[in-house]
Amino acid sequence: MLKGDKIYLRPIEEHDVNLILLWENDTENWRYSETEAPYSLLQIQDYVRTASKIRENKQLRLLICRKDNDDAVGAIDLYNIDFKHLRAGIGILIANNENRNQGYAKEAIQITSAFAAKKIGLKQLFCDIQADNTSSIALFEKSGFVKTGTRKDWYLYNQKGIDAYFYQKFI
Repeated sequence: MLKGDKIYLRPIEEHDVNLILLWENDTENWRYSETEAPYSLLQIQDYVRTASKIRENKQLRLLICRKDNDDAVGAIDLYNIDFKHLRAGIGILIANNENRNQGYAKEAIQITSAFAAKKIGLKQLFCDIQADNTSSIALFEKSGFVKTGTRKDWYLYNQKGIDAYFYQKFI
């Protein structure tokens, strides 16, 4: 368990399957992800069973839990972990509006960045953010990420091209 001031991060466990299924299949969350179709319960169960195999999966997902009531409010992922070049992508979800803008996401990024550097040995994190996702842009910039590039019309939404901003942080 990784602890912060307001939150702690913990690995996903079998009893989290229904919560993860709910979040992954919430079409509101698909807008800023690559998800195109719902996941089955079996797919999520398989994912949870193998989630601890970080080197094999090249991914780490941690649940973001409030310290005051232990509620899981979201998840943070390191993905495409590259052990040769010492970098990984980072993505975050705060699942419900009432838990957004509470500082949970920023704290989760800080905790995960420190863990990635100290325990995994990574040197940098990166993310792609859709140009119209102003909340995520502000969050990652406040968290020390720097915009280093733009991919024109990288995402399609309602048949309209949306640029992707590429952000990096050296940790």
